Order: sequence, then C-alpha cells, then structure tokens
Amino acid sequence: MAKKKADNFLDYIPKHNSLYEYRTNEKGMIEVGMINRGLFNRIAQVLFRHPRISWIELEGMGSFIWNQIDGKRSVYEIGKSVRETYGQEAEPLYERLCTYIKTLHNSCFIVYTNKQ
Repeated sequence: MAKKKADNFLDYIPKHNSLYEYRTNEKGMIEVGMINRGLFNRIAQVLFRHPRISWIELEGMGSFIWNQIDGKRSVYEIGKSVRETYGQEAEPLYERLCTYIKTLHNSCFIVYTNKQ
C-alpha cells in the first residue's frame, strides 16, 4: 500500500474570510472585527452595553502579514516578503509564520484556497 504524501504547509494559500470585517486604524495597524455571538454575549450587550463587534488589533508584523494575505500568495511567498521587510527580527521565520497563520485560521479570520 502506498503512503499518502504529506501536505506542505508552505504551499497553502491563505485568504481573508469574508465573514469578518477588517480596517486600518489611525496607527496604521489592522483591526479585525470579531462578532460577539451567543447567549452570554447577547445578555452582556443588552445589560452592560458590551459591543456587538470587538475589534482585535494586529501588531506591526501581524498587520504586515495580514496585508500580504490576498488569496494568491502562498505561505512561502508571504515568508519571503516578511524576510525582506523584517530581516533577522522575523527569525525563526517559517516556524513563527506558520504558527501565526494557523492561529488566524483557527480563529476563522482566514481560510485556505486551493494549493498551487
């Protein structure tokens, strides 16, 4: 029986999830809007005027990575752009980048399109 070839995460192509809004704030950082759903959030919205959408600010390198995600560039290509811009500050580059992109995916802020 032949073994199935393992997928290479660097070939994945991330894109923004259209269910989430995002904007650039006055500091030039990306903010992603997270809708507060569920019974407890609804109660907090009514009783304590908790906002319906919480805006999550991505830090400098995170905002840069977010802007590189366009549904066309692979994780590998995004990593090359990060290395060109941040140099040694980004090292260990691909370990950090893969973890960050997986975190964005687990939070449903991004999805993966077809691999190359």
